[in-house]
Amino acid sequence: MNSVLSVQNLSIEYSARRGRVQAIRNVSFDVQRGEALALIGESGSGKTTLGLGVVQLLPASAQITQGAITYRRDHNGAGAIEIDVLGLRGNGLREFRWKECAMVFQSALNALNPVLRIADQFADTAKAHGYLHGNALRERARHLLTLVRLDPERVWKSFPHELSGGMRQRVLIALSLLLEPQLLILDEPTTALDILTQRNIMDVLKELRGKLDFSLMFISHDLSLAAELADRVATVYAGKVVEVGDVKTIFKSPAHPYSIGLILAVPTITGTHENLSSIPGSPPDLIDLPSGCKFHPRCPLADHRCTRDEPELEDVSPGHRVACWNWRSAK
Repeated sequence: MNSVLSVQNLSIEYSARRGRVQAIRNVSFDVQRGEALALIGESGSGKTTLGLGVVQLLPASAQITQGAITYRRDHNGAGAIEIDVLGLRGNGLREFRWKECAMVFQSALNALNPVLRIADQFADTAKAHGYLHGNALRERARHLLTLVRLDPERVWKSFPHELSGGMRQRVLIALSLLLEPQLLILDEPTTALDILTQRNIMDVLKELRGKLDFSLMFISHDLSLAAELADRVATVYAGKVVEVGDVKTIFKSPAHPYSIGLILAVPTITGTHENLSSIPGSPPDLIDLPSGCKFHPRCPLADHRCTRDEPELEDVSPGHRVACWNWRSAK
């Protein structure tokens, strides 16, 4: 297999006063070596929980109830070593988290320590993993900061509050690549940034992938970001992947009514407001999910079978899978 990450039948629940929040339900997917996989969907669909589950940073109220996460590490050109991520503890987990798989969180200001200069944050990360120090670390950091289009001399001695939102986001991206991980997880990398800064972040990510050849899994509800950066797209609804395929197929020939609804809700350059449509209703309560297909209360194609039985992913075409009883009518 050529995948760097394989997630199989993963389920994650949160404990709440009203009951169990079924945040992730029996999810399976692979991230291939060198590819970018986008997880798209409305807020609250479980995308961030999935990312946190991969790096084992779930809050105390969360529990992985079933499934497996396998990471495959290149071993000096002699094949790959498989690592059971859910079985990692202590130093093994610490090494995996930044050396093998790094995550850039949604809020850059909250993710950076406000009382430490950027130089100290790089030094702390390197020291925790027994990596470079002194001039070697400074040169490595200078190289990464230059790659993300920042002035190393200005940024190196700055505190986070002295940098703009876009600069902080790029510092986090540079910091996440410090230990040369094979997999980078991005959670809403352009949220709350102006459109020009978003453009800059997208250009930086495309440039970095070309130069450093890492795999990318990014979480977003910005479909334009997914269309530009992703090789494959997985649509997530109510804690489950309901459609997955290459980016051109998903955006040009989506088969799930939810994917179609998300795409039709995005304004285009040539369209008018009459061309826009929204998905009726709201995402379901993850404690008290509807029967059958979880999208059926909002779906224009729902029939009696949809209310009774939940569909599983099935092949529509090579590499394109959808979980819908009526996908032929949706295409």
